[in-house]
Amino acid sequence: MEEFVFEKAIRFALKAHHGMVRKGSTAPYITHPLEVAAIAATVTSDEEVLAAAVLHDVVEDTPYTIDDIREAFGERVATLVMSDTEDKMESLPPEETWFARKTATIEHLKKAPRDEKIIILGDKLSNIRSCRQQQLVIGDKLWENFHEKRKEKHAWYYASILHELDELKDTFAYAEYKRLVAEVFGKEYAE
Repeated sequence: MEEFVFEKAIRFALKAHHGMVRKGSTAPYITHPLEVAAIAATVTSDEEVLAAAVLHDVVEDTPYTIDDIREAFGERVATLVMSDTEDKMESLPPEETWFARKTATIEHLKKAPRDEKIIILGDKLSNIRSCRQQQLVIGDKLWENFHEKRKEKHAWYYASILHELDELKDTFAYAEYKRLVAEVFGKEYAE
């Protein structure tokens, strides 16, 4: 029986993220890429987009490379994965590169095709869901879990993402993202 690309991607992501946990949590890390794929599936049924969604953090956070993704899944999936992969600028401490990395993501979104925006929406919605859950329990101490500790910088980033994802404003995922930006940072950031 032929293996579906999405099922293969899930197995690959399970192996790549084995033993990892979500920042500020004890939850297995794989819950995040699976949630990103589930969110993306509310917007598209394109199996390669869904595969890239579940693989979106593999290159950024594991020893696997983009060449490993390309070899296993082809050029399109590799390109989609790279669209949501930050250059970690590892020669500098992450605290010093946070703003540059986030600015690069926002600039990329200005020209990104819809499929890439779907994955990024899934990723950022999953992240802000997690932030909101933590905020309800520990308040704004949640920002201490991040390299950038200032809430207002995160507010700028999430609001900028919201603006650049406007093409997806007719989706439930975008509506939820917008609502959570307002809940976490204030209504002015969701306008």
